Amino acid sequence: MRTKVPLMDGWRFVRQAASAAAAATDTSGEAVSLPHTWNARDGQDGGNDYYRGRCWYIRDLVVPETDGEIYLEIHGAALMSTVYLNGEELGSHEGGFSTWRVRLTDVLRAENQLIIAVDNSNNDRVYPQMADFTFYGGLYRGVNLLLVPREHFALDYAGTPGIKVTPTVDLETKSALVRVETWQNADQVTLTVDGRSQTVAVVNGHAAADFLLTDVRLWDGLDDPWLYTATASLPGGDEIATRFGCRHFAVDPGRGFLLNGRSYPLRGVCRHQDWKDLGNALTPDEHRRDMALIREIGANTLRLAHYQHAQEFYDLCDENGIVVWAEIPYITMHMKNGRENTLTQMRDLIVQNYNHPSIVCWGLSNEITAASLVHEDLLDNHRLLHELCQRLDPTRLTSIAHVFTLETHSPLLEIPDLNSYNLYFGWYVGEMEQTDAFFDEFHRQYPGRAIGCSEYGADANPAYQSPVPERGDYTESYQALYHEHMLRMIEERPWLWATHVWNMFDFAADARDEGGKHGRNQKGLVSFDRRLKKDAFYLYKSAWNKEPMIHITGRRYMDRHEDISEIKVYSNAPAVALYVDGNHVGTQSGSRIFRFQLRLNGEHEIVARAGSLSDRIRVRKVSQPNPDYIFHKEHDVANWFDNDELDRDYFSVADSFGELRRHPEGRAIIDLLIAKVAASKGEMVERAIQNPNLLRMLDRMSLISMIQMAGGVKEESIRQLNRILQRVKKA
Repeated sequence: MRTKVPLMDGWRFVRQAASAAAAATDTSGEAVSLPHTWNARDGQDGGNDYYRGRCWYIRDLVVPETDGEIYLEIHGAALMSTVYLNGEELGSHEGGFSTWRVRLTDVLRAENQLIIAVDNSNNDRVYPQMADFTFYGGLYRGVNLLLVPREHFALDYAGTPGIKVTPTVDLETKSALVRVETWQNADQVTLTVDGRSQTVAVVNGHAAADFLLTDVRLWDGLDDPWLYTATASLPGGDEIATRFGCRHFAVDPGRGFLLNGRSYPLRGVCRHQDWKDLGNALTPDEHRRDMALIREIGANTLRLAHYQHAQEFYDLCDENGIVVWAEIPYITMHMKNGRENTLTQMRDLIVQNYNHPSIVCWGLSNEITAASLVHEDLLDNHRLLHELCQRLDPTRLTSIAHVFTLETHSPLLEIPDLNSYNLYFGWYVGEMEQTDAFFDEFHRQYPGRAIGCSEYGADANPAYQSPVPERGDYTESYQALYHEHMLRMIEERPWLWATHVWNMFDFAADARDEGGKHGRNQKGLVSFDRRLKKDAFYLYKSAWNKEPMIHITGRRYMDRHEDISEIKVYSNAPAVALYVDGNHVGTQSGSRIFRFQLRLNGEHEIVARAGSLSDRIRVRKVSQPNPDYIFHKEHDVANWFDNDELDRDYFSVADSFGELRRHPEGRAIIDLLIAKVAASKGEMVERAIQNPNLLRMLDRMSLISMIQMAGGVKEESIRQLNRILQRVKKA
């Protein structure tokens, strides 16, 4: 019989020690329980100065008597880990997001000291090393002892569950042929599916049996995520089980995603696994709470960024009918010494998650050309990953999330089965409408290729509000306006195979310091602590969740200085009535977004009603804008020069980036400016800003518009730059 012994308590944590022997005798350690990360605070406070290095977890280990085998099972140790028992090194693992095991049987004593070294240091071979999120260190998932009989299912290969289930669905006959495979060191195994058992011989450690399910109940997304169970048992008593689902899916370049023969547009969000003050050290409760919010918004798909997530969360996706894009952390920067690590991380991802019906594609990389040019070594790495996926799992597709600057004719797009782009027009660069044009042009040029939108979003600090939101102001108001446009864009293009909002939740990016928050990416539809749902959350809920809902936006915009104020309501009802101080002021029919214009003259209670549903807010008229609603960067700089006597024969900050780059003296000034920005913003920005495709895209923007988006530039510095440019004659 198999026994799992959790090792969650009794650990001593030593932050720095020169060796395992030094850690073993270090008395400065603190008592901790798992899950644990040492970056829960310093990885979220900004400054990009969180501790990255090697730390040590130490505990005494008394093992129950057994005549079988004993393994140590580690579910997540970021980013590299090594196991020592009684001073002897037993094994190591490079990759912070997958399960790995070490056999302890032959080296155990009556009393033992277990040490696990965990390391999130910078290096040139283990991904991720450059990305817009915090690389937490720690034993942030569970650690177990596994006690199994001498004859047992495989434990040594790639964190395998030991059992693999492949259903092949025939939609015409409503049946499924289910192949169950296991690996073990016994002579025979009994396999059971849907109450029927077969005992089969083991050949070279492998066994397989087929089961025909007639009148099969399909795993049918949100509508009916039905799960079957397959079990396997050995004569010596070892037994394992896995759940699986029977479904058929396909992607058509003209029709989008198809589930079980019908159109099933994938519309959802991306998810990072960290929480405020917890980092990535989550318990099952945090995973369940995340899933509850994802279900509330009505999403039917998740892109699980940018690494392998916890098994508990894949299980929740199976149970809730969420279609999943799963990926490895091959991200931002191609490392010539990292090829083997991409392959082992992909192997672990597929082997450990093969049985989850929610997963439909394996992501090869994310924005890998953001800080790397497309060259043969990068292309070859992707070809090997694609081939590995096909070999380990021919039932699923491969995908890549491309940075928006990658040309659509790049050979990188020819490698995977599916492509998607991370597009931020209307936030980082350009205008929102450029997203529409990008996809229309791609679809026109490549009608035989499936295309999706793997990321899109805008940062929002809910403290900031505006009646006239604009790009770069970090207001909740602009984020809502941005997503209103993006939702329309998506709904008008059903051929987009999948779209994923970036991001469902705010998350830590310790290198960031913007929008009034330190160390945080604020593109989430929900706050980092999961306590606040931003207005854009309710926009998507009105579009995706079938349950009746109504929400008045701008509830944090209480002090309003404008005479006529817009009251905006999101609802999936066909009509909304508005009441001010108990008086009915109007009813509108429509779809999703309802706008009312009100004259304010004091403090008002505003109520929106749709049938039995209602929502209410309070607003009040004030004489001046509330400064607390404004992000105090130089976001009004575009107006500084409106009345100045600019000499149009000479350059100024109003001229385009491209015009300046094409002029010898202008380019010298721009190159110096870029160098200063890169030096202040860190290595990732430094590499990204050298991307020639990004520079060509920026060519269309005015210099003052770019400064607006960058933020944090002092007024006098901008004026000085303008004075310098006014000395450079255009001709």
